[in-house]
Amino acid sequence: MTDIRPRVLDLFSCAGGAAMGYHRAGFDVDGVDIAPRPNYPFPYHQGDALDRLTHLITTGQIRRYALVHASPPCQAQCALTVGTNRAQGWGGTHLDLVAPTRALLERTGLPYVIEQPNGRATIRKDLSLCGEMFGLGVLRHRNFELGNWTTPRRTHPPHRGYVRGHRHGIYREGPYVAPYGSGGGKATVPEMQTAMGITWTDVREELTEAIPPAYTKWIGTAFLTCRQEVLA
Repeated sequence: MTDIRPRVLDLFSCAGGAAMGYHRAGFDVDGVDIAPRPNYPFPYHQGDALDRLTHLITTGQIRRYALVHASPPCQAQCALTVGTNRAQGWGGTHLDLVAPTRALLERTGLPYVIEQPNGRATIRKDLSLCGEMFGLGVLRHRNFELGNWTTPRRTHPPHRGYVRGHRHGIYREGPYVAPYGSGGGKATVPEMQTAMGITWTDVREELTEAIPPAYTKWIGTAFLTCRQEVLA
């Protein structure tokens, strides 16, 4: 008899960096994103993520899932739209869907994960992960709020050097590449794919938004361990 894999709902899924990590941890995955994502490697629903979540709650279909992962837009509080950058005219009209996403996640009664980049997004930083923790060629710091479950934090090791490229007019070499933008020593698409462990998309815009699958493979494994301890 084949064991039934637990299922995770991947909201605001982009091209599937988080999804692939959960898959490798032992989950089946369903993605939801407002944009067409032909490279998404698992079953996928195109549409508004919060509308989809509301529908799943209302119909009871949400009970198919063991865990919900969400990466809601919060451009109003990210590093590109606060402080000095806000003074340059950025920010102001950007989306911040963290609070409405959390409210719906709480309605599900399920364990959940909210992921955000470093910045001022109003989430608990229950976990903070970095590419150096997994021996990757990117740093890509990300914070995670864990709802209705918990797991110990990982120790953040020292970085081994600089991110390659120009900073404040100075060019430096380093063991990490910058998986965003172009020029100035920033990563090429093949370099991004290699550094993050993402091979199923070669779309630059998708790669610049993605989190390395290693992050959610670790989170998914921690969740399954936690769940097993509760059931034991």
